[in-house]
Amino acid sequence: MKRFIIICEGQTEQSFCNEVLKPYFSSLEIFLETPTIKKTHGGIVRWAALKYQIEQHLLEDKTAYLTTLIDYYGLHAHHGFPRWKEAEKTMDRIEKVNIIENGMANDIRENLRRRFVPYIQLHEFEGILFSDLSVFDTNFETNEFIDYEYLKATIRDYPNPELINDGKETAPSKRLKRQIKGYNKQVYGALLALETGLDTIRKKCPRFNNWISQIEMI
Repeated sequence: MKRFIIICEGQTEQSFCNEVLKPYFSSLEIFLETPTIKKTHGGIVRWAALKYQIEQHLLEDKTAYLTTLIDYYGLHAHHGFPRWKEAEKTMDRIEKVNIIENGMANDIRENLRRRFVPYIQLHEFEGILFSDLSVFDTNFETNEFIDYEYLKATIRDYPNPELINDGKETAPSKRLKRQIKGYNKQVYGALLALETGLDTIRKKCPRFNNWISQIEMI
């Protein structure tokens, strides 16, 4: 059985990996470990700190592979991620993230790179939760919706939920808080993803699907 470590930005991503990804990959004889970022016990850090954790994991087990699950939303220049300035020159958000991921891969020690699959979720983990409107209908009562029409419009206007933008009021997590009373991402994140199903998420979210495919092919 292969061992794959997913460094998760926080507890929401960790719960998603444990409840949705781990059973799936177990069926493929790929064992997942899902630590959060050590320096903050969850929460984005400077690249230097994350790089150190990545390399330490790969040095401790020379048979393990490693990937990341961190959000593009919340990353800023002061975090010092590789090729950040170059990425900022393009208006295409997908290309921005691709450039940064390539920079991450090439900044890891050369002898460890082949076991590292960098991944940044565009724009935010919560984006994938907009893959299926019916999941909201079955998990929330009518009186729990603050603005159901806004929820419907968001899903209609973004057939690829990964493209839901990263504005302070319009990022996926902000939209969910505006649409559902008492929305708590740590409570509902993994639940909604589990109800949606990995197949549906992969069909709607191409970058996410490519990430899962990379892990499958290792």
